[in-house]
Amino acid sequence: MLVALLPACEDNTYVLVTYDANVPVVMPYAEFRGSFKKSGATEISNPGKMYFKDNYLFVNEYQKGIHVIDNSDPSAPVKIAFYGIMGNVDMAISGNILFADSYIDLVAIDISDVNQPVEIGRLENIFPDIVPEGDNMYPYTTDNKPEGVIVDWEVKTVTEKREAGTYGGWFPRSDFMTMDGALNTTGGSWSGGVGVGGSMARFMLHDQYLYLISRPEKLKTVEYGNGTDMTLADSVEVPRTMETLFLLENKLFAGTTTGMLIFDLSNPARPEQISSYDHITACDPVVADDHYAYVTLRSGTACGSTQNLLEVIDISSITHPYLVKSYPMYHPHGLGIDGDLLFICDGGAGLKIYDRSDPLAILANQLAHYADIDTYDVIPYQGVLMLVGDDGIYQYDYSNPENIFELSHLDIVNDE
Repeated sequence: MLVALLPACEDNTYVLVTYDANVPVVMPYAEFRGSFKKSGATEISNPGKMYFKDNYLFVNEYQKGIHVIDNSDPSAPVKIAFYGIMGNVDMAISGNILFADSYIDLVAIDISDVNQPVEIGRLENIFPDIVPEGDNMYPYTTDNKPEGVIVDWEVKTVTEKREAGTYGGWFPRSDFMTMDGALNTTGGSWSGGVGVGGSMARFMLHDQYLYLISRPEKLKTVEYGNGTDMTLADSVEVPRTMETLFLLENKLFAGTTTGMLIFDLSNPARPEQISSYDHITACDPVVADDHYAYVTLRSGTACGSTQNLLEVIDISSITHPYLVKSYPMYHPHGLGIDGDLLFICDGGAGLKIYDRSDPLAILANQLAHYADIDTYDVIPYQGVLMLVGDDGIYQYDYSNPENIFELSHLDIVNDE
């Protein structure tokens, strides 16, 4: 950094400060809001969250859009399209309507024909101005930011006039948050109801409402109707850092960095918190059935913890959840349950599958371990496990727990 003193008539002394900084790349609002487009299938390079509905698997390409995969034959999945949605991280599907975040907006896309998607609705400014991070540790500056959406950063040498001793106006990285049958490619056969997401989801659908974490401490409820006229029905401030959502009948579970919150959806337009469970500060996805909730806690700078655990919580009394037992893990992320099976993405330690019928002896009842995958999240559904890892999309047949085997693997192509 270069500093040059400048004389001034005022009492204060000013300096010219020259430094390298991340300067925002801004897209005008009109261009941004007209940017949705569908293209042919592309390589998966930076996958995020998954969603499954009606034999289609949707995989997020982090902040770029969604891959559409025909999964009618899980042993031979076929990539058929890519939906370019700028700033996309989360998604959910009701009937034939795909809901997706796009930086500051929520978009509704009619996918009656997956090859002819049509944007039919947009709820503007539902999310705060969350922006992508740069690839280096230079300071951030948004001085004189023009009207529009920040879609990237570029490094530039910046010279600014500052009052001596006050080199403000920068935004450090920590101030920004990034938001974790037969082949039928014509669509038109969507069922009613909603699809299935992974445990890292921040979107959840229920009874014509979409619940979303718009920022870590705010839960918003959107009445989506037919997708063309979405409206904000409710906004709840929560004194915690929320990360994930999970729906069980008319109860909404929120995983936070300091515990689990449970909301009652008897009035779906107005979620009401009815209980909470506290744990150490850590990243925290959650899944549940009528008797138990399962929470993975992992370490890391962003998570604020040095412990890696699986916690089993008794929720038979929904207003008074309590810890049954904790199990040590390596670095757990997403998880899923189906019947007596518990699937855990244990980071670099791979996929672990357990019989959970005895909550006091889960580790003693390991059924399978795929150690060579750095795992992120899973969707177990009707005997097929869909998994996203750092080197591909994996699928397993678990219809016979005594003989779990791999069905397919879609490669991830690093774009760097």
